[in-house]
Amino acid sequence: MTDLAVTPLAAAAAASTPAAPALGFAHFLGQTDAVGHTLLGILVLMSLVSWVLIVTKGVAMFTRQRRSRAFLSLFWNARSLEAVQDEISTHGAPDPFSHLTAHAMRARAHHAKYGAARLEEAGSEQDFLTRTIKKVLDEATLELESGLAVLATIGATAPFVGLFGTVWGVYHALLAIGQSGSSSLDQIAGPVGEALIMTGIGLAVAIPAVMGYNWLTRSNRVMAAKLDAFAFELFTFLSTGHSLKGGAVDGRDEPPRNVRSLQAKGPSA
Repeated sequence: MTDLAVTPLAAAAAASTPAAPALGFAHFLGQTDAVGHTLLGILVLMSLVSWVLIVTKGVAMFTRQRRSRAFLSLFWNARSLEAVQDEISTHGAPDPFSHLTAHAMRARAHHAKYGAARLEEAGSEQDFLTRTIKKVLDEATLELESGLAVLATIGATAPFVGLFGTVWGVYHALLAIGQSGSSSLDQIAGPVGEALIMTGIGLAVAIPAVMGYNWLTRSNRVMAAKLDAFAFELFTFLSTGHSLKGGAVDGRDEPPRNVRSLQAKGPSA
């Protein structure tokens, strides 16, 4: 009889107890204010921008490397600089090495034909060629490094944006708990745990950005080093018509054996 009498009372008490709200990311979004939504929007925007930069620059890097290898193979196996120039005129200069070669050969031909007609062309042919090569190298470096500052900024600031969102969420959660008058652990742990989601989102945004930045920076550094070595070799070709013995370009200790000294038409300095 006691069990039968207690059971209806327990059932009534259980029915009168309010069900605990379903906690989670959706509940956190519903409870947060405009500041929390703004911070979340900023993190989502950061993530989209970083992934767009990583994918686009990664694809461009692989394409650039493939085209550069093809041009360097053509350059080292060409029988004359005129053959290289004809190839560039036919297929264009889609990679940094062919772009540098085209500008250097055009500068040499221009100075040989017109001389120092303007102030920027002052000096000898070698001086003008050196300035042209340096200008093209600087432009190539700027192109390689474009967008990397954005990745670095996202990687450095995204964790702090997420942390600020967590602090803001914990502040509002504690205010709500204080107004409700309940200080039990289950009433505190849920809202505070939801607020920590923002820190996790910030880290999820920052980690790919930092990894992508390091990967692209190293790849650009390798490409810039190869381009600088090739520029020195190209300057020697255009100035003297002979290759540097033992010059390391594109990972080789010396040019292929079937490549003879290249002789370019036109007066030399």
